Amino acid sequence: MKASNDPIVVTGLGMVTPCGTGVEATWSNLVAGHSGIGLTTLFDATDFAVQFCGEVKNWDPVVHFGKKKHRELGRFTQFALAAAEMAVRDSGLDLSDEDREDAACVIGVGFGGLECLERAADTIRTKGPSKISPYSIPSIAQNMAAGQISIALGLRGPSFCTGSACASGSHAIGASLQLLRSGLASVAITGGTEATITPTGVAGFQAMHALSRRNDDPAGASRPFDMGRDGFVLSEGAAILVLEPLSRARARGARIYAEIRGYGLSSDAHHPVHPVPGGRGAASAMRRALRDANIAADDVDYINAHGTSTPLGDVQECVAIVDVFGERASRGDLWVSSTKSMTGHMLGAAGAAEAAFVALTCSRGVVPPTINVCEQDPACAVDVVANEARERRIRHGVSNSFGFGGTNASLVLSCVE
Repeated sequence: MKASNDPIVVTGLGMVTPCGTGVEATWSNLVAGHSGIGLTTLFDATDFAVQFCGEVKNWDPVVHFGKKKHRELGRFTQFALAAAEMAVRDSGLDLSDEDREDAACVIGVGFGGLECLERAADTIRTKGPSKISPYSIPSIAQNMAAGQISIALGLRGPSFCTGSACASGSHAIGASLQLLRSGLASVAITGGTEATITPTGVAGFQAMHALSRRNDDPAGASRPFDMGRDGFVLSEGAAILVLEPLSRARARGARIYAEIRGYGLSSDAHHPVHPVPGGRGAASAMRRALRDANIAADDVDYINAHGTSTPLGDVQECVAIVDVFGERASRGDLWVSSTKSMTGHMLGAAGAAEAAFVALTCSRGVVPPTINVCEQDPACAVDVVANEARERRIRHGVSNSFGFGGTNASLVLSCVE
């Protein structure tokens, strides 16, 4: 295949999130402002300072994969594979054997099979190394989300994972965009997945004082841009998108959610976990995404913010937004929301889920709210879509993802007429 200027569009979506399994379940809860956060049930959190999270509800891998297959899949891979199958069904994609040679699979993953690693370590301690399951390594390895999807769907083009903390899902979509533009792939199954609600995951983030500790109000704990925010809510899930050139999509009569129009990435080069003061890295990623999309800042109508609900991070992102978009960010022309107020922070899956939400906003003309905004922090001087969804035709939307290590990614998604 040759490089092409054909726009790259989203034709399929699949989701497994704390707000629901499936696109419609998740989206309807987001638009209604319903939180997916609750008390932890995946392990006994009695002795933990943080006793709540964003779990995928009523997940039964046997239902999706059968009694034998699910044993070789880490929870993060289960989510990714289920969401990928949903996305392909949603897209109506029917690949020929020739098509499969150039079909890519790129999945963002932050940690991989953390619960499988814990299980293996516990088995070694209690029963000895000879009792380790042969599925241990395949269930832990980050790239197995992409690998298992490629195996299940017969995708023989590029297959790999992006591991860049909270920006992993966005980087996966951006890498897929580049593969399609360059002609190295004809279609891409891409997104992000994560499952870190384990004792190690919670205790580790808890030790960093990164998590909210509102044990008495889990649904109200994630409160981006609010004066009372005290940290993010750890969550899990997956979101997968089908990407393909516009001409191909139209030729087969596919439904088109949005165009993936621009991709920008940068590094703070500042601190392992704290954003650079002044939001320089975040602003750089947004500017690069706008430049790649060949649009002006004034053309953007909506930003799905990284907005994790941390005291420092929310302020620095808002400073960056004002730096890039100027007074439009606060006067009502540019709307900003953080869907993490309802989903919690899905880490490696967050950027993919939020890009999918922007695609849905473009196609349906509804902007999901930021819930739990009781008193907006004046240092977050942007027009937050607070507590209730708003309707609007979105020309161009931005999805921001900023991760530990100072890694930043921004995507521009656009309405397709």
